[in-house]
Amino acid sequence: MAEIVLTMGVPHTPLLWRALREPVPSDLEGVAANFSRFRSLLAAARPDVLVVVGSDHLRSIVTSNMPAFLIGKATEIRGTLPSEQRAFGLPASIVPGHLELGAHLLGGRQLPVGFDFSFSDEPWLDHSFMIPLLYLTPGLDIPIVPIHTNTNAPPIPLAIRFRALGSYLRGAVATWPGPERVAVIGTGHLSFELGGPRQFSGVSLDPEFDELVLDCLKEGDGGRLIEVATYERMLTAGNLTFQFLNFITCLAASGEAAASIVEAIPSRFGNEPFIAWSADG
Repeated sequence: MAEIVLTMGVPHTPLLWRALREPVPSDLEGVAANFSRFRSLLAAARPDVLVVVGSDHLRSIVTSNMPAFLIGKATEIRGTLPSEQRAFGLPASIVPGHLELGAHLLGGRQLPVGFDFSFSDEPWLDHSFMIPLLYLTPGLDIPIVPIHTNTNAPPIPLAIRFRALGSYLRGAVATWPGPERVAVIGTGHLSFELGGPRQFSGVSLDPEFDELVLDCLKEGDGGRLIEVATYERMLTAGNLTFQFLNFITCLAASGEAAASIVEAIPSRFGNEPFIAWSADG
């Protein structure tokens, strides 16, 4: 039977790709060190497949067809759209997909109870997926199942739905008959602003929000996290703070265990989150 051997949450700020070059700027040394640390954690877990939960930036999910959650299922998945190659310097890539596990998570012949997933047989991976993959698996050699979440365009799913998604993934992986070792990787931000007056201020935009979120992850307190993750509270923290909802999915996928690593690394872009749960909690 398949098992989740590691769950982690990491940032996906696309400007890191050009900024994290040697010599690494002093304000980004902590981010570079933690990506290296988490790459080692992932290698030590020896996963056969990655389930990556990332915020779609209107690439696979578009305003004319906007589901809450979309599963990408394909044997090969295109990485980095031409627009992001130009804007961020990200490389064009082909990432191996795990078609069979993707179909299993989708529900097989019937959608699972509680989830009306959308799916794509030709998904694109934007920077929400490619930044973590390029730093954690630079060889891009581990098959993935991408789960695209709508955290950018209202109506955004309630926080409790992201919790339910993590619980569902945990159960669905356990019923997969193969022997695969699965790592779940969520990507997102803490308090974060893009395009507004607080963009890239180099400090936490909402220290109270960030501290509360990190405390809940340390304690494995999903219920308290749901209470704080209202639309209004997240918007006050920053217009892209909604992407932290993917970490609620990670917490639930871990069985709501206390995270073994919870860090927010200061950088020019704000606090960059790094969270990890071991398989045994």
